This record gives sequence, C-alpha cells and structure tokens, in this order.
Amino acid sequence: MTQLKLPGYGTLIPIALLLGFAPFVPEPHLFGKVRMLLSGTLVRPLDIFDLFWHAWPFALLALRVTTDFRGRGETPR
Repeated sequence: MTQLKLPGYGTLIPIALLLGFAPFVPEPHLFGKVRMLLSGTLVRPLDIFDLFWHAWPFALLALRVTTDFRGRGETPR
C-alpha cells in the first residue's frame, strides 16, 4: 500500500490547537458549529464551510495517528 506523506506531529498538533479552537473568546467556533450540527440548525453554507475549516486539522491529525498505529505491525521493505 502507498504510504501517505503527512506532516509530523510537531506541525499538526499546533495547527489543530490554533486553527481548531480559534477564536478562543468567547467560544471556539468549532464548539458552536458542532452544537449547531447536533441541534439541526447548521444549514447556511457559510456555517458548513466554517465547520470544515475549523475541523480539518483534527481530521488530518486523526488520519496521522491511525496510519502510524496501523504501520506499527508491518515490517518495512
């Protein structure tokens, strides 16, 4: 299987924390958008884009973690 070229944890973690939780005050956008998604009020295209914009670093970090854990059991060629 082809190995994905993902950034390292030193890059992904700060990006996830800064972009994922921005703006910090009064409430991170990601929390508000997830609340809207769960309540069914996330309907405006701008809000949907905002959810994806603030969530993509966490998705990329989760992808990096899963590929690292799956790659542990394989022997390198």
